[in-house]
Amino acid sequence: MKLSNLLLGSALASAVPSLAHPGSKWKETMVEIEAEIQRRAARPANGPDDSSELLGDLVKPGPSTQVGKDIAGILVGKVDAQSDEQIRGKVAQLGSDACKKDTCCVWKYIADEMLQKFKGRSSKCNKFARGAVRLGFHDAGTWKKGNDFGGADGSVILTNEISARPVNRGLEEITAVTKQWYDKYKQYGITAADLVQMGANVATVACPLGPRVRTYVGRKDNARLPPDNLLPEPTDPADKLIKLFEDKTIKPHGLAALVGAHTTSQQRFFKPRRALDPQDSTPGVWDVLFYGQTLNSQAPRRILKFPSDVSLSVHPRVKDEWREFAGPGGQEHWNEDYAKEYVRLSLLGVNNINSLQECTKVLPPTSGGFDFPNQDVIDKWLNGGFGKSGQKVGEALADALPVDNSTLQSIGVDPKDATTPANIEAVKREARYITNLPTEGL
Repeated sequence: MKLSNLLLGSALASAVPSLAHPGSKWKETMVEIEAEIQRRAARPANGPDDSSELLGDLVKPGPSTQVGKDIAGILVGKVDAQSDEQIRGKVAQLGSDACKKDTCCVWKYIADEMLQKFKGRSSKCNKFARGAVRLGFHDAGTWKKGNDFGGADGSVILTNEISARPVNRGLEEITAVTKQWYDKYKQYGITAADLVQMGANVATVACPLGPRVRTYVGRKDNARLPPDNLLPEPTDPADKLIKLFEDKTIKPHGLAALVGAHTTSQQRFFKPRRALDPQDSTPGVWDVLFYGQTLNSQAPRRILKFPSDVSLSVHPRVKDEWREFAGPGGQEHWNEDYAKEYVRLSLLGVNNINSLQECTKVLPPTSGGFDFPNQDVIDKWLNGGFGKSGQKVGEALADALPVDNSTLQSIGVDPKDATTPANIEAVKREARYITNLPTEGL
């Protein structure tokens, strides 16, 4: 749900992102936007399916610091969860007395190094960025109400959690990278818990159109394997997912916002025979095509839809919000809701919220609009082009490489193969399976 109608009107009227590529139906008009503003103006700031519970020490003894009050405001939907605050001027030298006196100083060095890892030559975010967002989810998500451990505590890189639990498959590479950062920077007093969540937020804004989520440090580490069976599976029915996330204080509309992170995805292990197939037409871009294409039975052939996403998209408690994200003004709406819910997610299991410090200013700036370079080539790939070379094209996209003629030739792909259909029988079988899912749960 929107934070405020004032913010909505200002953001949409002055900063409409370009979401269109050739042939797209997603180009928004000012008339549509104005209608969207008026429609949402009639809706309450929070409803029964919007997250609003407080967390940790904000419940008892309650917000006692400015940071605590700010976070409480974010959690109940009264304070913006996005910020444009940036560091101005030169940062003190790492390890210097001046840097040690500024909690955020070391994080600026870390965020800058992360950004270099997370963006490819196409200016899209790459597989490491997508992994970092997922790693943040998987560390924080191992908590529910009533548990006294688990959550955003760094255990995902401090224990054998990744190798011990199949739900974490595919996170091995980003976990290794994050551990390297931890070993490099822990001498400066950082925690693994903060590092994982900083990685998720840097990765989000590294993706074109991604929001700048307010970011806090000061969490405590816990090298204890967290409770099991608290993370979602891609085959879970909507009712199971809603219950799972409500137990984490995340209501259905918040869940709808969080799963939108699949917009940048190229799955590898849910359907291995379709490895690197994306979940919308613009992998590596933080746009709202995921929402519309999950609903669209005529989406391009390579679009892979998790049964859980399909089930959520039509659930009575989710479907209206889902369609709002997919519709006019959806980008601003989704970014705002995602930021709010990710602040919440990143603080699950954290019981010293009042003593945290905000370091949003170290994040990279937002990228603004995006022109979707080489989208015509990507569209051909999405519809079965490139034949046996399709896997190589998928790998190039995972690395956020431009898929122009020069790059294609350098990876052994003949650009002329774009018109060669791949063997898509498996894709057709998958599409029939997804299309025939029940409309309310599985």
